[in-house]
Amino acid sequence: MAKKMDFEQSMARIEEIAAALERGDATLSESMALFQEGTALIGKCREELDKAQQQVVQLMRNADGGADEAPFAVEE
Repeated sequence: MAKKMDFEQSMARIEEIAAALERGDATLSESMALFQEGTALIGKCREELDKAQQQVVQLMRNADGGADEAPFAVEE
């Protein structure tokens, strides 16, 4: 069974795949396999980022000068 890659390893592999596809020296079959691997890795990375974003807490100063915890707000 293949070892599960962490986020950084997945991102490095995505970069390798993109470089290989950009070179254009792979066969169509190889290119499709690389593309499928890359899209799967991108999906896993996106899930990890979403989970991390949900865990991030922004500290906000309250009226007493203390710190209150609030969910991290995403600007869109």
